[in-house]
Amino acid sequence: MARRDPQTLDQLLPRVLARLAEQSGKGQALVPVWNATVGPHISKHTRPHTLEGGTLVITVASAEWAHTLSRQQNSLLEQLNTRLGAGAVSALVFQLE
Repeated sequence: MARRDPQTLDQLLPRVLARLAEQSGKGQALVPVWNATVGPHISKHTRPHTLEGGTLVITVASAEWAHTLSRQQNSLLEQLNTRLGAGAVSALVFQLE
């Protein structure tokens, strides 16, 4: 069996958090990853709620945020999956708090 190069905590932690969120259904475990992905301005108005079957539900402060983030969904999915591992999140749903 081939050995892999050691990974840093920054590389491992998001994948562990994704696995915990998927197993528990609680997306709150992904708050650090979400915040790092979207930045401080967006994270003030949003937060991960649940992760089930690859669908990450994000609660948003307003319909405007839901609309804005829906338009950015493909980019957000790509960024999240870069951090969490390919296919960890297959869809985003934005719902009002």
